Formats: sequence, C-alpha cells, structure tokens
Amino acid sequence: MSEKQLPTYSRSQLALRNGQDKPQIWIAYRGHIYDVTKSRLWLRGMHYEHWAGQDLTDELQGAPHGEDVFSRFNVIGKLQP
Repeated sequence: MSEKQLPTYSRSQLALRNGQDKPQIWIAYRGHIYDVTKSRLWLRGMHYEHWAGQDLTDELQGAPHGEDVFSRFNVIGKLQP
C-alpha cells in the first residue's frame, strides 16, 4: 500500500487501540501508525514504561534502541496532524 493509500486516524482512534479497549495494539511514530499487536514486547499494550495507543515520537530519545525498530512492524495508517 502506498503512502497516499494509507488510511488516516485521529489521536482518539489511536488511543482506543491500546490493548485494553480494543484487541488491536497500535503505536504512532513520526506520523505513521504501526500495528504491534503480535509483538511479545507489547503484551496487553505496555512495553516497559510505554503505553500503546499513543504517539511515541518524543519518547524514542530515552529508548535503548533507534528508530530502526519500527521496520519490524507494518505501517497501517497515518496519524492525523
């Protein structure tokens, strides 16, 4: 799916995909939304001190990994500005 074909989601739609309210577990980074549902590191919507359903762009600075970690997951949409 090309960038133009990706659906756009609001922050409130993203927030519902937190592993608690709906079964999907999504996170956003740099305007893209990633599906991390199948990742064992995001069980129940939590990864260390980070919660799913939100934009983690600003939180990456404190992570022990770089942005290359996002290449492991499918981009499923764009975050509405």
